[in-house]
Amino acid sequence: MAKIKAGIIGGAGYTGGEMLRILVNHPDVEIAFVHSNSNAGNFLYDVHTDLFGDTDQKFTGELSTDVNVLFLCVGHGDARKFLEANLIPDNVKIIDLSQDFRLSKNSKVKSKNFVYGLPELNRAAIKSAQNVANPGCFATCIQLGLLPLASVGQLTTEVHVSATTGSTGAGQSLSPTSHFTWRNDNLSVYKVFGHQHLNEIGESLKQLQPAFAQPISFVPYRGDFTRGIFASIYLDSVLTETEALKLYQDFYAGDPFTHVTDRNIDLKQVVNTNKVFLQVKKYDNKLFIISMLDNLLKGASGQAVQNMNLLFGLDERAGLRLKATGF
Repeated sequence: MAKIKAGIIGGAGYTGGEMLRILVNHPDVEIAFVHSNSNAGNFLYDVHTDLFGDTDQKFTGELSTDVNVLFLCVGHGDARKFLEANLIPDNVKIIDLSQDFRLSKNSKVKSKNFVYGLPELNRAAIKSAQNVANPGCFATCIQLGLLPLASVGQLTTEVHVSATTGSTGAGQSLSPTSHFTWRNDNLSVYKVFGHQHLNEIGESLKQLQPAFAQPISFVPYRGDFTRGIFASIYLDSVLTETEALKLYQDFYAGDPFTHVTDRNIDLKQVVNTNKVFLQVKKYDNKLFIISMLDNLLKGASGQAVQNMNLLFGLDERAGLRLKATGF
């Protein structure tokens, strides 16, 4: 079988770098080009220094459509602008990592339609899709913590979520809240009850529980670490702990990256992997779920490659058998 030819638009940022780290070792992929206007002519390892010794490829400022799949690793709003400004043949599959096409009302541009790329929810639709809108990092983490309940109509009360993300979630461009001197030994909240990922979370939950209308009270935190998301979710529930644990284990039984336990879990178990770990516990009438993932992998580039594997009929885990940092 000929290798899949992949192009990357926006290869100099965090998600572009993670994409390169996966694809340079993917057994079924050839990286055809990596586009960056500001780095054209430079080696990939000039920007992503850990790739020294892995590849001698250079960034290019030229767009090629002689590819099978195109990854858009650009900022929010820029993916739509790129597709409006450039003619991409319909035979080229597109996987967008921005938020531009995630919501159903925004899922079209020109003649292109995008499927929401959460495999645990839309695996069959992704397999037959032409274009995929990769979910957000917080959205992936929180949705996977709630989808089993939605599947049996058990989201009937307010949902409370507190989630802490690493500094890479803010992107590579520096801002006052991403400087080391501010972030180190510090903790803060932002976009309280109004985070943009709540919209895509709501659409996915209604896909399984159409009558879902309960508020999701979400408090995001900026964490003093580089990567990962750790989310604590709780709500009133009539399910026993045994019933809830079985529900979650059964729901994710066919998913290679999402794992359910009643044991205590910690973030280092999933950092540097495409895994999601879910812990399910019951305290009095409160069902308590911990959901955690790596925001740059299962929350971004890893999930994008997982979607590519589904689009091309590959083993879903191809190129994604990654080791956790552990310590």
